Amino acid sequence: MTAAGVEVVARGASVRGPRGPVFEGVDLEVPAGGLLAAHGPAGSGRTSLLLALAGRMRLSGGAVRVGGHVLPAEGRRVRRLVAVARAAPAVDLEGRLRVREVMAERCLTSPGVTERRIRRACETLDLAPRGADLVEDLDPADGLLLATALALAEQPGALVVDDVDDGLPPDAHGPVWAALHRVQDAGPTVLAGCLRPPPPTPGLITLLLPRRSRDRLPAETAAVREDADI
Repeated sequence: MTAAGVEVVARGASVRGPRGPVFEGVDLEVPAGGLLAAHGPAGSGRTSLLLALAGRMRLSGGAVRVGGHVLPAEGRRVRRLVAVARAAPAVDLEGRLRVREVMAERCLTSPGVTERRIRRACETLDLAPRGADLVEDLDPADGLLLATALALAEQPGALVVDDVDDGLPPDAHGPVWAALHRVQDAGPTVLAGCLRPPPPTPGLITLLLPRRSRDRLPAETAAVREDADI
């Protein structure tokens, strides 16, 4: 139900904030249809790295190639290939909306997304959302999986989801990572961020980011607008 996954390669990728490096000198290679788990403590630049790989944050140095398109020169094309499920505070679901409202909103704002696609994506994730529920009342696992399903319905070449283990009870970690593996099996490359790496599995690529900055860039400055050139 998705486009084929795309390769993601970074060489010396760096972003600097007002207080210095947010992350710097990142080298990685994620094959098409692979799964990356970028992990590290708060302040390590996980969210910024994921946004940069998605073409939604400007690089200060180095380069990133996504499916044959090079950042920063081809940001617009990269943004068409990569869907961002969650990368707070820049990208997150509106908690005050009901599940059916965020589904309807996605159908209106994302070309090609239909309710049927969203339902099929939910089935891939073994998620059965109730339309009347408020997003903010969902448990952490269901909130994460709903955001992931909405992004998967865009049929991207790569999908970004941050804070995978945020607020999850211990018994939910395994099922959530299993769901992300099913997303990967469905086609797209998965770029995930987490505090702690998941258990080793075939094809999993892990990247440890050390703590570098206390900065948390606000959404209006961290994310590059969808219609902006990079």
